[in-house]
Amino acid sequence: MPDDAVPATPAGPTPDAVFGVRRSLAQRYAEHLVTSGVERGLIGPREAPRVWERHVLNCAVVAEIVPDGARIVDVGSGAGLPGIPLAIARPDLHVVLLEPLARRVDWLREVIADLGLEIEVERGRAEEPDVRRRWEGADVVTARAVAPLARLASWCVPLLRSGGMMLALKGASAAAEVERDAAAVRRAGGGEPRIVRCGAGTVEPLSTVVVVERVRGSGRPAGPRRRRGQA
Repeated sequence: MPDDAVPATPAGPTPDAVFGVRRSLAQRYAEHLVTSGVERGLIGPREAPRVWERHVLNCAVVAEIVPDGARIVDVGSGAGLPGIPLAIARPDLHVVLLEPLARRVDWLREVIADLGLEIEVERGRAEEPDVRRRWEGADVVTARAVAPLARLASWCVPLLRSGGMMLALKGASAAAEVERDAAAVRRAGGGEPRIVRCGAGTVEPLSTVVVVERVRGSGRPAGPRRRRGQA
């Protein structure tokens, strides 16, 4: 991809307000998205001109509703969205990217190594028993453009500790999905889904997040279980 296709950091205070001293890391990540990310099919070429507003900032502003020091499992992470922008904006977070496709996992690991971020990447699906055993008890589970709300809740809610939150980044369909799938969310162990808008004064349009708290089921403490043999 030619150099003029590499996204310039948006003018004004927005990136500094979101990323602070880690603004350059966010810029480097955006460059990965529009170069190797496009070349290897993680995002479409038409997304490159709007990668900051539609992807990087849209995801990063969700950090405003994430608790301090939270352990996050990002389900169906794809190009690292929203997990990588959250980790850049909030270095206090402990982020795991969960992605089933090997080529995407390879790309994620390359990008994370280049950025020097302490993020773990696991190849797998949230509904797989082994994956669930390793990562259940998370404070927050995130997902963006992965599945309809009912199916998403059946995968994500079991990964949460009691009281933990599923944050599903949605678009215009959010209200309709909440109305249609609220009963399925409750069956999965979640509470009443609610819609939260993030990024006031920072992004336009605001980021739309469906928030679901786990109200029954696991009583495990926050954070993923360690693998056998880990200290």
